[in-house]
Amino acid sequence: MIELIFVTCLFGTQSQAADCMQRSLLFTDVTPMACMMGAQPQLAKWVNEHPGERIQSWKCKVVNLSEREA
Repeated sequence: MIELIFVTCLFGTQSQAADCMQRSLLFTDVTPMACMMGAQPQLAKWVNEHPGERIQSWKCKVVNLSEREA
């Protein structure tokens, strides 16, 4: 399983920690490279659905199920 982790901030504010939030999308059928290559279209779709927010940063990582919260 691959996780696309991204940080979003409210648009138009100075990026303070209170205005930003870490989010993630999980993919079960992609490789880490496919996640890296496909992340921008996924994030663009997310931004279109959340027009008041912007993406500050993002990364793909393999999910270690033993570290995952319930």
